[in-house]
Amino acid sequence: MGRELVSDAAWAVLEPLLPDRSPRRGGRWRDHRQVIEGIAYKYRVGVPWREVPERFGPWQTLYERLSRWSAEGTWAGLVAAVQARADLAGELDWVVSIDSTLVRVHQHGAACHEARHEARHEAQDGTQGAWSNHRNPTSEPADHAIGRSRGGLTTKIHLAVDGRGRPLSIVLTAGNVNDTTLFHDVLAGIRVPRPAGRPRTRPQRVIADKAYSSRANRTHLAQRGIKATIPEKDDQIGNRLRRGSAGGRPYAFDKQHYKRRNVIERRFNRLKDYRGVATRYDRLARNYLGALNLISLLDWLKDPPDTP
Repeated sequence: MGRELVSDAAWAVLEPLLPDRSPRRGGRWRDHRQVIEGIAYKYRVGVPWREVPERFGPWQTLYERLSRWSAEGTWAGLVAAVQARADLAGELDWVVSIDSTLVRVHQHGAACHEARHEARHEAQDGTQGAWSNHRNPTSEPADHAIGRSRGGLTTKIHLAVDGRGRPLSIVLTAGNVNDTTLFHDVLAGIRVPRPAGRPRTRPQRVIADKAYSSRANRTHLAQRGIKATIPEKDDQIGNRLRRGSAGGRPYAFDKQHYKRRNVIERRFNRLKDYRGVATRYDRLARNYLGALNLISLLDWLKDPPDTP
């Protein structure tokens, strides 16, 4: 797959999954391939929308397509479709790794900062609903998934990938949100459709670092019959040893399986090859998530996939 373009092989898989372009009210949609390549180019290079080359068509069309399909959940649906295709072919590795990464928010993406604070105060006053809305990716959270951490205004990308490093679930939150609090939500985002019956939601094994080493997380995995490869924190080990026999046995930890966690670190590196992802310029978290789903879609269509 080229730096800017969708390969012919990838397009042969993707084209049948896209919405119909037949004439409709308001006119015919511009060529899907041209628009998708234009959006991918914008995020790869990190240019403003108005500076996307004219060969991709009007920049307004690119932005509107990204925004509309993000709001409708089309990007996420396309990713689910190619995941289902890989699972049906036996190419989906159900050893899942979970982690998160911080992304700096550019001043253009933080233009809603004052409105964000007003929304928070309204929520605290009881005049508005929940402060964060990461559970519904097609709606815009009140905080726009922007928070203040040591690096300034940041967004945190919570990610689950399969054993080959391909995204299975993406959740956005403000940068100051603790990793372990989103563990259940990231797992809940894994839903791979199947030809018959319910989507598959249960990995064979989950690999994560010490940030996710809580009793609640381990219990959750055990109740679902999922093996855990998560190292204990030093203070947890110390507390268990001080309690003696009452502290219970140490948790099983397989170092060989843990070595496979490198696939998620490599996935973050690949995501941040896109300059529009490494620095967030989008005001709306919904659109930023849509761009992440598009990049994930292109990665799923890439041949051959990454290997651990």
